[in-house]
Amino acid sequence: MTGAQILLECLKREGVEVIFGYPGGQVLPLFDKLYDSDIKFILVRHEQGSAHAADGYARATGKAGVCIATSGPGATNLVTGIANAYMDSIPMIAITGQVKSHLIGNDAFQEADVTGITRPITKHNYLVKDVKDLARIVREAFYIATTGRPGPVVIDIPSDIQMQNTEFIWPETVSIRSYQPTYFGHPGQVKKAAKLISNAKKPLLYIGGGIITSGASLVLRELAEKIQAPVTWTMMGIGAFPASHKLSLGMLGMHGTAYANHAITDSDLIIAVGARFDDRVTGRIDAFAPKAKVIHIDIDPSSISKNIRVDIPIVGDAKNILGELLEQVKKLPDTAEWLKTVEGFKKKYPLKYSKEGSKIKPQYVIEQLDEATKGDAIITTEVGQNQMWATQWYKYNHPRTFISSGGLGTMGFGFPAAMGAKLGCPDKQVIDIAGDGSIQMNIQELATCVCNKINVKVFILNNGYLGMVRQWQELFYKRRYSHTCISGPDFVKLAESFGAVGIRVTKKEDVRPAIEKALSIDNTVFVDFHIEPEENVFPMVPAGEAINQMIEGLA
Repeated sequence: MTGAQILLECLKREGVEVIFGYPGGQVLPLFDKLYDSDIKFILVRHEQGSAHAADGYARATGKAGVCIATSGPGATNLVTGIANAYMDSIPMIAITGQVKSHLIGNDAFQEADVTGITRPITKHNYLVKDVKDLARIVREAFYIATTGRPGPVVIDIPSDIQMQNTEFIWPETVSIRSYQPTYFGHPGQVKKAAKLISNAKKPLLYIGGGIITSGASLVLRELAEKIQAPVTWTMMGIGAFPASHKLSLGMLGMHGTAYANHAITDSDLIIAVGARFDDRVTGRIDAFAPKAKVIHIDIDPSSISKNIRVDIPIVGDAKNILGELLEQVKKLPDTAEWLKTVEGFKKKYPLKYSKEGSKIKPQYVIEQLDEATKGDAIITTEVGQNQMWATQWYKYNHPRTFISSGGLGTMGFGFPAAMGAKLGCPDKQVIDIAGDGSIQMNIQELATCVCNKINVKVFILNNGYLGMVRQWQELFYKRRYSHTCISGPDFVKLAESFGAVGIRVTKKEDVRPAIEKALSIDNTVFVDFHIEPEENVFPMVPAGEAINQMIEGLA
């Protein structure tokens, strides 16, 4: 087989059903073989769109997403999407063409040092130097991307390697001596954690995306109900625990619920699972959960005690360790008073917004969407105010139903991610909640959606600003709106020009009918909601403040 044939055969054996990408000079041998392949190929309109689509596909399905680009600018256009997947621990394989082997290092046309550029933002990367190594490299790449703490892997393949012939040998097993993830917790540490839980008065489960990755949602719920501990989550952990559950506290952190922030501050034991105590969660480190002992469960040992001092570290897979804890916790903690305190926080600090007046409030739009879909949809978001309102006002009760850029905060992520999620879950309603700034960053993917009949819905919360930056300028820069007023296109005409459907909503009473109409249309739909221009996201923890020192209010 040629290198190109070997690559496609390996992808097929890895169960790859769809690839996102864009052709170019140094991947022509691969694309020639793709012409006859039965793997579905989605031609995006920009390489960044292919990386985000592969990312969205991975988050929605739990499988590795795959994207392909040519050398030089094609490969560098993937970089933001690769970094995004890396920050959020998403399994992805990015395949890039490279100039012929003998030209590498000579500044050849469309040459870039892809392995050097992507080394800091990948779990691992490869430059293929011998076609005989290709099958092993692809096998290893998928193994590395999908095991342990998942992440993106880059395979950079010179065009001459794609054309060379060799015997195809499929490696049945993968063994990498330097890479051996730990899946089961240390028994002694698990026993210590169980004892700490039994003696706690105010335990609290703080969960992240690791719960979703490991498929630990059910065992997490069992543990929470057994020990009667409230549950809060990071943005990456949304959907891992039902938002409608009585023990639910919602998301914590900078724009989390005030009651979650007060509860974690008052807690005497934090059971952290699959979360990394990032700065958006902790606020000022020295003031974070001052009364609490910390149990930290994570498959990545480098995440433990990185930001917050931990009393009992347990390295391993969340599902396995929570199962072990369930068995080990014999004496149940008495949390009756604690749960009363938490209920008090919920009553005293509810999420709220002003419902007066005729202007369209973004929170109202998302509440209506939640009701119209009965919470049964996959929601993707862009980044900014739209993202935070989507976390606060839609109720997620299942894993893999909320897809957003967490660690990197990438504007332009939501639309192509929705495209990937819809291809991975064609029977689900997939909706991108967008801002009028973010949506313009990868709006060219409208053509991809229409041409491939990928019928996603895009709800644009159009306030005429780069909303979150404007909010900071209002609160901390004396309303000096420096370059945050953004005039957008006529989104209805723009959608129609691509062959999609556009709907404009300017009246509050038209919000629900427009949502229902959009959901019923068998096409990609842009709904342009003209919302209150200076509506803010509250509560908000100012940068550098303690997590319980929130700005609250009604915009």
